[in-house]
Amino acid sequence: MLFAGFSRQAVLSGAACLFLAAALAACAAPDRFGGSRQAVLDWSQPRGFAELPMEPGRLRLLTLFRGGGSEFASIYIEGDGAAWPTPYQPPRDPTPARPVALALAAADPAATVAYLGRPCQYLDTAQLQACDSAYWTARRFAPEVIAAYDAAIDGIKRGTGARRILLFGYSGGGVIAALLAARRGDVERLVTVAAPLATREWTAWHDVTPLAASLDPADPGENVRLPRGVHFVGGQDRIVPLPVVERFVRRKGGRIELIPDFDHECCWSRDWALLLGRADVEEAK
Repeated sequence: MLFAGFSRQAVLSGAACLFLAAALAACAAPDRFGGSRQAVLDWSQPRGFAELPMEPGRLRLLTLFRGGGSEFASIYIEGDGAAWPTPYQPPRDPTPARPVALALAAADPAATVAYLGRPCQYLDTAQLQACDSAYWTARRFAPEVIAAYDAAIDGIKRGTGARRILLFGYSGGGVIAALLAARRGDVERLVTVAAPLATREWTAWHDVTPLAASLDPADPGENVRLPRGVHFVGGQDRIVPLPVVERFVRRKGGRIELIPDFDHECCWSRDWALLLGRADVEEAK
């Protein structure tokens, strides 16, 4: 789920803990409702979401929204998606079986809520074959990926009438949210969930090869003032441990909310309506 390009030697020491964590998370995760574009549309439409048509670009991002007409839009960015079958083989299709960020978006009572998938997710067979697998491996946080999200958020604002945004990101989607928050002037609040916000620290923690083609939100060379940030960490999360997020917060600021009994997947969507109060986002709406 979060592996990158790596050497065999580097993976051997980190793979066991990552796959054990993924297995434990899957045991307690929400029911599957993803796996394909149609499955997600079928699940989201009864919950008030509609697909927002976006201008076609190099990287296709599934965009859903609910509501509109309010000053603020809460925008949720999906995680990295499908798990790796082995430590050396990425999935053929990165579409998540459990779109956690979409479940979080559905639990958010805000007047305007939008959801963004990740590059190469929710595509048909022909589209997927034309999508470079680097966008769910080494280039998942590359500059052109962030540019695609920048354009998508502009489209969401036009489509919903929002002027300011609250950015939410789950897992790798939190990395993208942090990178966007450093670049945009309309972000009121940054909230991440189980996100490896210091990617160099994260790859070193698991002894895997760095994401050399991707940007790192914790890069000390980027002295950019971030909006108010709240970063949720599961106390049982062995995929994104607390020290990785602490490294980001020491460099970039923000507040950590540690939820002791949660892991990487469980039980964020189940309790999200309550956790939003701990994120203190209501005052911005």
